[in-house]
Order: sequence, then C-alpha cells, then structure tokens
Amino acid sequence: MYTNYFGLKEKPFSLTPDPQFLYMSELHREALAHLLYGVGSDGCFILLTGDMGTGKTSVARCLLTRLPENTDVALIDTPCLTVLELLESICNSFCIDLSGAGKNRDAYVERIETFLLDAHDRGRNIALLVDEAQNLSLDLLEQLRLLINQENNQEKLLKIILLGQTELTQILSQEGATEINQRITSRYHLRPLDRESSFSYIEHHLAIAGAREEIFSQSAMSRVFELSSGIPRLINVLCDRALLGTYKEKKYLVSPGIVDIAGASVLGSKSEENGAVSRQSLWKKLLVLIALIGITVACVFYFLQPQSSVVAPPKPHALKVPVEIVEEATVEIDSEIVVPEVRNEEEESPRPATIRIIPLEINE
Repeated sequence: MYTNYFGLKEKPFSLTPDPQFLYMSELHREALAHLLYGVGSDGCFILLTGDMGTGKTSVARCLLTRLPENTDVALIDTPCLTVLELLESICNSFCIDLSGAGKNRDAYVERIETFLLDAHDRGRNIALLVDEAQNLSLDLLEQLRLLINQENNQEKLLKIILLGQTELTQILSQEGATEINQRITSRYHLRPLDRESSFSYIEHHLAIAGAREEIFSQSAMSRVFELSSGIPRLINVLCDRALLGTYKEKKYLVSPGIVDIAGASVLGSKSEENGAVSRQSLWKKLLVLIALIGITVACVFYFLQPQSSVVAPPKPHALKVPVEIVEEATVEIDSEIVVPEVRNEEEESPRPATIRIIPLEINE
C-alpha cells in the first residue's frame, strides 16, 4: 500500500524472515560462528538461546547456507509431543525409508543408526537442527541424548543443534537433564540489539527495499528502539505500522509521535508504560541539568566577585602627659587600702578597695 508512496520496491519490514533482508549484527555473527564451530568439531550438543524474536531462526537459516559441502543438516521446527513423533520426524527429515517399520520406536532407532553409519562411510557429516527446543519434554531430550551415543572409534555420528528461548537453559539445568547439559560442547545466548545496531538494522532494511531518501528521523528510530527494546521482530512490526501511519497522514518523514501511535496499536499498555517511563527519564535528566547549571553559575559568581579586605582595628595611642620637673620635691603619700574580708561564694560580692590620697606639700 505504502511502497509506491515512499518509492520502495517492496515492503522493507516483513514478519516472515527473508534472506535478502538478513542483517547480521556483531551478536548474530558471533552466534553463527559458534554454530559453525560446533558442527565442524567433534561435538555433541550445540546450544543457541535467546529471547523471542531476537533472530535465532535467521541465524539458523544463515547457517544452512554456509555449511561445508560434506555436511547434511535436517531441520525440525514443529514441536513434537511424543518420542515416536520425534523419531518419525527425524527419519522424514533425512529421507530415511520407514517401509515395514510400523509404528515401532526400536525400529525407528535402528533405521536412524543404519543411516548414520552409512553416511559416515560415505564421508558425510550429519547434523540435526531442532528449533523451538524449549517445547521439548525431558523424555524427548533424553531420546536425543541416546541418538548422540551413536559413534565409531573416532567421533560421534550425529551432532544436534538446539535453538530455543531463554527458558531452555532452565530446562537443561534440571536434575533429569544433567547428562544432556554435560554434553553441550558449544553454547551462546543471543541478546537484543543495542541502540546503534537497531538504527543500522532499520537503515539496512530500507536500503534493501530501495529507499533513496531519509524516511525515519533519528528521533523516530530512537523511539522504535525504546519501544522494541532492540528485538528485531518488534522493530519490524513497529516500523511497518509507522510507515502505514505516515502514509495515511500524507507525510514523508516518520516522526516519534507516529511511532508512539504505532506502538499503542501493536504493544498496547506496554507502549504507554514505556512512554511514561521515557518522559519521567527526560524530566529527571532535565532537572539534573538545571541543577548543574545553577551550581556552575553560583561558583562563577563566587570566584569572580572582589574579595573584601579585612581592616585591623587601630591601635590605641598612648596619652602624652606633660611632666613638670620640680627640683628637690618631696612627695608624701598616705594611702589607706581597705581589703575586704573573705566571704562565702553565696554572699554578696566584695566591695572594691578604697584608696585615700593626701595632697602633697611641696617645699621650696
């Protein structure tokens, strides 16, 4: 609907994984390297976990295109309920003939063992890739472990890659899965994209679709990252709805407001909560910035204002009294000093001493 409006050859954000739009971030390349190493080495179980929508299936499909020529891989992406269904799915994936086997577990296991030995004699490396492995019960995981035990004198005849959500790690940590957990020779947990990788992801999809001009503003891509938490599947949904909303408003640049409207229709209350958290975070940052500016201005005024000098009080001048020298003067001083008696502290304070001065008689 909006592809011609924006000058695109096709929809850039499809929910169905498309190999031509595959974006391999640094995290996805690391995950792919772990899978390739596990398949090529003498391993048993190779584990790849991650939150829903982080791109585990995309990594697995990329793996299928980069395997060595002597490697055959079967993919099981339908959850199995019983051990018999699991074994039958494995046989069908490897095109193993089940005629005459009936619905018999031991017969299925025997056919698989024969196939593995024949493949090894032909120099083929066999691997089984199980998607959505978190849905497997402990009985099914135990059956996979038994298949792993098929080996010759040098190496294992079968390698199993388990792709699952984060809870698969918790399942394998249970007491009943101890032997399986000990046989995992390579494991990797795929995390969501960071902000920079999310921006590159959006721009990559638009470029592959034929975009020649800017369609998503930087602030709009930032809002997509905040709402999606860097999960590629949610990025696709939000961007697709945002393009549709921009088309309806007859605009050519996706804005953060349109992304919020798309988030409300896709994520519901989660989008509103993320928006409230984002606004609160913005206000907190603004208040901190205002406080820092206030402190800086106060410090500048304090250090730039002139410092007041402290003036010491003047020293008292000595009184100069003129002295008249009288020759052969005789001075007689008769003074009587009355010393107060010693009283208790509780009594009144003593009166000051009395000094009586008798006038001088000066003889010529």
